[in-house]
Amino acid sequence: MIQVTVYRSNNLMTGFELSGHAESGPYGYDLVCAGVSAVSIGTVNAVTELCEADLEIEQGAEGGYLLVSLPKSLQGEKMEKVQLLFEGMLISLKSIEQEYRQFIHIRSK
Repeated sequence: MIQVTVYRSNNLMTGFELSGHAESGPYGYDLVCAGVSAVSIGTVNAVTELCEADLEIEQGAEGGYLLVSLPKSLQGEKMEKVQLLFEGMLISLKSIEQEYRQFIHIRSK
């Protein structure tokens, strides 16, 4: 199962963590894994490119782990843009969770 943890401070997303594997299909055909990966990596790429934010990123060598944190110096308009992109990602992940609850779980801290 994929565990998604969303980190917040003062109602703002400060980062997120993905761990585990969906195992909803054979390797290369796991739609849940592919969807979660596309949404999360797409968000990281959008934040980096559109917001010019230097995210703190940690990935597992074998896949199945992604930790993304916002730099503490991020604020103002850049922070607003990042929040919009992160919240959009969360909405997409929740849509996947609604359909494939046995393979993905989202929680906030």
